[in-house]
Amino acid sequence: MNIREQLNSIAEERIIILDGGVGSTIQALNLREDDFRGSEFANHTSPLEGCNDLLCLTRPGAIGAIHDAYLEAGADIIETCSFNSTSISLSDYGLSELSYEISKAAAQITRKSTDRYSTDLRRRFTAGSIGPTPKGASLYPDINNPGKRSITWDELEAAYYDNARGLLDGGADIFLVETVFDTLNAKAALFAISRLLEERQIDVPVMISATLSSDAGRLLSGQNLEAFCISVQHVKPWSIGINCSTNALKLFPFVQMLSDIAPCYVSAYPNAGAPNKFGRYEEMPEEMSSNVESYFKEELVNVIGGCCGTNPAHIAKIAEKAQGYKPRKIKSKQKRFSFSGLEQYYTADNVINPETNEDLIQAINEGEYEDAADIARDMIDDGQAILNIKTDDEKALSAFLDYALLNPYVSKAPFMINSTDFNVLQAGLKRLQGRGIAGPVNLKDGEIEFIKKVQIIQRYGAAAYVTLVDENGAAETEEQKSELLERVYQLLKENNCSEENIILEHCLD
Repeated sequence: MNIREQLNSIAEERIIILDGGVGSTIQALNLREDDFRGSEFANHTSPLEGCNDLLCLTRPGAIGAIHDAYLEAGADIIETCSFNSTSISLSDYGLSELSYEISKAAAQITRKSTDRYSTDLRRRFTAGSIGPTPKGASLYPDINNPGKRSITWDELEAAYYDNARGLLDGGADIFLVETVFDTLNAKAALFAISRLLEERQIDVPVMISATLSSDAGRLLSGQNLEAFCISVQHVKPWSIGINCSTNALKLFPFVQMLSDIAPCYVSAYPNAGAPNKFGRYEEMPEEMSSNVESYFKEELVNVIGGCCGTNPAHIAKIAEKAQGYKPRKIKSKQKRFSFSGLEQYYTADNVINPETNEDLIQAINEGEYEDAADIARDMIDDGQAILNIKTDDEKALSAFLDYALLNPYVSKAPFMINSTDFNVLQAGLKRLQGRGIAGPVNLKDGEIEFIKKVQIIQRYGAAAYVTLVDENGAAETEEQKSELLERVYQLLKENNCSEENIILEHCLD
C-alpha cells in the first residue's frame, strides 16, 4: 500500500496520534546562542537564539531526541522541525537562503526516527511541517493604504515551493500546512505543493490545520471556519483540522462544527491551556487528556495531538485515552456547489447567475474604487450572493479588490473574476482567500489550452466559468450545445478535473 492507503487503513480502525509541541520542548532544553550557532554559524552577523529550525543543522541530535520521545509516547505521525523554514520566516535571522537545506535536514532527521520506530505491525509517518510565515497576504498593515501588503502571493508561493521541495527530498510522507491564520497564505502553500507534486508526478497526502483567533471561530484574516474549509477543498486534503488557538475545552464547539462539515478526516491539536504571566502553559497531561476525551466521546476526530505547551507526557496520556474510543466516520454529504468569501455560500447546482452591475464595472474602470466598493456592498445588502467583477484591466481589478476586500460586508461574499485576459484572471485569484469563480474559458484554442486553463484556475481554488465555444465558434443550436457540453465533461473526466469546479455559460446571464 502507498502512504495514503496506509493512512486511510489506520484512520478507519483507530484514532491516529500526532506528536506535540516542538518549540515548547526545545525551550525546556535551555539552549543558548552558542547552541543555535554551532561551529557552522559562529561568525553569523545576526543573533540566532530562538531559530529552532536551525538546530536541524547545528544540533540534529537534540531534534532527533525530541522526535524519539514523542514516538516513545505513542505518536504515529511526527512533525518535522520546519515550522519556520520558509525563506520569509528565516529572513528574520538573515538565513533566507537556507530554506531548502534546513527543510531537507528537518525531514531527514524526522524520517530517521520514524523509520527506526516503524515495525511491520505499526508504521510511523513523517509530516513535513509548513508554517504560516509571520506575514499575511490578506491582512492590511495600513488601512489608509489598501494597496499595501506585507507580502504578495508570488513571494509566498516561491518561498513555500522551496520549503516543500526540501521536505519532500528529505523524506516527508505527508505535507502538513498548519496554524493557518490567513487562508490566502495557505492557498499559496497549497498551490506550491500542487505544482511540485505535478512536476514529480507523485501523490503525497496533505493535512491542513487552521488556528482560530476569536471566540466566534474566525481566522485572523476574518474568514469563518466553514468558509475556510470550502476554500481549501480543491486540493482534496487527507485531513483538515484546528490547532493552537486555545485549550481543548474552548476548541470543542469548533471541532464539533468541523467534524460535521468536513468531507475528509478531521484533526485537532490544541494548546495545553493558556499561558500564564511567565509564558508557561499550565494544563498538565492528565487534565489536558481529560479535556480532549470529550472529542473521543463524540467521535469528532481522526487525528489528535498537542500544540503549544505540550510535551511527550501530554501525548502519552492522550494516546492512552484514545485507545478506548472509535475514530470519526466521514459523513456522506449531499452534492452541493460551494463557494466562499469570509462566509460560505452553497447552491444545489451550477445555476448561479451573478448579476453584472454596469455601475460597478464603470466605477472600477474609471478608477473610482471606493465608490465601486460601496456599490458592491449595496449589491450584497440587496441579496446578491456572488459579485461578478467584469474587466480586462489588471491594474483596475487589483486596485478594486484591495478596497473591496478591506470591507468585511463586501468580502463576506464570493467573487467571480470575469475577464477575457487570463493574466487578469490570475491576478484576481491571487487576491482571493475564498473560493470564487474565474473565466471565461473555452475550447476556442483547442483542448490542451482549455484543460491547462481549467487546471490552473482549479489550483487557485476557484471554479472555472466555461463558455460553449469551440474551434468552430459559439454553439448556437441546442444540439450543438449538447454535443459541446458532453465533450467538455468528457475532457474534464479524462484530466481529473472535478465537475464541481465548473460553472457553465448557460447558467449565467
